[in-house]
Amino acid sequence: MTYIGPVLIGAFYVLLSSLLPDRHRRPFNAIMVAGAGAVYLSGGGLEGWELGYVAVATYVAYRGLESWTFIGIAWLMHTAWDVVHHLKGNPIIPFAAHSSLGCAICDPVIAIWCFAGGRPVLDMLPGRPSVSWLRRSVRTSAGAGSRRPPPPG
Repeated sequence: MTYIGPVLIGAFYVLLSSLLPDRHRRPFNAIMVAGAGAVYLSGGGLEGWELGYVAVATYVAYRGLESWTFIGIAWLMHTAWDVVHHLKGNPIIPFAAHSSLGCAICDPVIAIWCFAGGRPVLDMLPGRPSVSWLRRSVRTSAGAGSRRPPPPG
């Protein structure tokens, strides 16, 4: 479960995040990866290096407000930082010794999705209509229903 659980958590995050409306999905993910960059600040065990990493990670996450690629890069940076903490620092969750390793396994799952453009998961499945197509069709049918002909008489 040390390896499968983090992959499932990453996939679950991607699934839930992909349900957000398009205009909110990228900013939300930029904020999430910025927060992930700061999780070790209060006890990661690497002293001044923690501040340096947070500064760089914050800049990359800021760039992610306009670019899925930068969000993917930020998640991979966090993966590397998790590996450092697993080997030399303190775990991300103090009472879970392998939590940094789990995070290092989870983060690339999210990064891959970001490098693919952060599209809704349903749009990526073969043979499935895209979610954006479904939304357009629902809007069109709702609009068509509001233009009823006048009642006879």
